[in-house]
Amino acid sequence: MAARFRPDAIGFLAVGVALVALLAISSSGQALADDADSQADVAASLSRLPKHVTPQTKTAIDRGLAYLARIQDRQGSWSNRSGHGAFPVAMTALAHLAILMDGNTTTQGRYAPQVDRATRFLVSSATPSGLIARGEVESRPMYGHGFSLLTLGQLYGMTEDARRAEEIHQVLSAAVQLTARAQSRLGGWIYTPDSRGDEGSVTITQVQGLRSCRNAGIAVPKSVIDDAMGYLDLSQNSDGGIRYTAGQAGRSRVPITAAAVCCWFNAGQYDNPRAKKALAYCREQIPLRGVSGSHGYYAHLYFSQALYISRDPYWDRYYPARRDYLLAQQLPDGSWMGDGIGDVYGTAVALIFLQMPFNQLPIMQP
Repeated sequence: MAARFRPDAIGFLAVGVALVALLAISSSGQALADDADSQADVAASLSRLPKHVTPQTKTAIDRGLAYLARIQDRQGSWSNRSGHGAFPVAMTALAHLAILMDGNTTTQGRYAPQVDRATRFLVSSATPSGLIARGEVESRPMYGHGFSLLTLGQLYGMTEDARRAEEIHQVLSAAVQLTARAQSRLGGWIYTPDSRGDEGSVTITQVQGLRSCRNAGIAVPKSVIDDAMGYLDLSQNSDGGIRYTAGQAGRSRVPITAAAVCCWFNAGQYDNPRAKKALAYCREQIPLRGVSGSHGYYAHLYFSQALYISRDPYWDRYYPARRDYLLAQQLPDGSWMGDGIGDVYGTAVALIFLQMPFNQLPIMQP
C-alpha cells in the first residue's frame, strides 16, 4: 500500500523547509556582511597610504616582500641567483633592511620569522677580527660589512629581546672597531679591510653604517666619521660630483655622488655647500625614469634617500616617476633585476625605495 502523508507530517516538513531557507538566508547575509567588513578594512587600509603610494604600489611592495620571504634559505640568508655573484652577507643585509621597512622586527610583524633568521645569519657571520663576512664566498667583504652595520644598527634600536640586543651590540661594537682600524690615511676605505686603500663607494657604505650604529647608541669614534667626511670633501670635483677616489684625479661618478649626498644629510649637514652642489649635480644627471649608466639602481637607492630626508620639493616629481618605472619593471614572480647584479639586489633596492614614504627606519626619516 502506498504511504500517505499525514497533515501534521506535511506541516512539520514545511516548517523544516522554512527553517533551512531561513538559515541559508542568514548564512548568506552573514557572508555578505563579512565580505563587506573585509572590503571596508581594505578600503580603510588603502586610505591610510602615505602620499604618492598608490594601491598598485602597495600591491607591488607586498609581492616583492613575499618574493624575498619565499627565497630566503634555511640558514636565513639571501644570495643572488643570477647576475655577477652571490654575495650572501651583502644581499642578506639589504634584503633584511627592505623587510625591516615593512615594520617587522625579530618578534613582531608578518615577516618576523624572516627577520629573526636573517639576524641570526648576520650575527653568525661576524669573525674574530670584527669583520662581518663569509670569507670563502665574499670577494669584496667591506660592502657586506658596511651594509650589515647599517641594517643591524637599525634593528638594534627596535629589538625587544634583551639577549638578542646584547648579542647584536657585541657584534656591532667589534665591527665598528674593525672599520676604524681599516680606515686609510685619507679617511676612506676599500674592498678589503687590510688593503689600506680607499675608494668612494666602499667609503660611503662604511659612513652610513657607522651613522646607523652611532644613532642606535653604539660607540663610534668621532674622529673616524670626521675623517670620512673629510674624504668626501677631498673627492669632490669642481662640477659638484664625486670621483672614484680622493687620491687621484678622475671624472665624477653619478652613483657615488648620490651616495655622498646621502651621507652628508645623514650627518645633518643640509646646508653644507658641498652637499648642495653635489645634489644639484645629481638632479641634472639622474633621469626621472629609467636608469643612468650601469649602476642606476645604486644611484637611485641613495638619491631617493637624500631627497626624502632633506624634504626636497623635487621629491614630489621624482617619487611618482620612479615609482611608475619600477612598477612597470617588476617581474611576474614579484622580483626586480637590478643593475645586472641579481634578483635579491634588485628586489631589495626597489623595495627600499618604494617603502620610503612609510617612514619606518630612523636613518631614512626626515
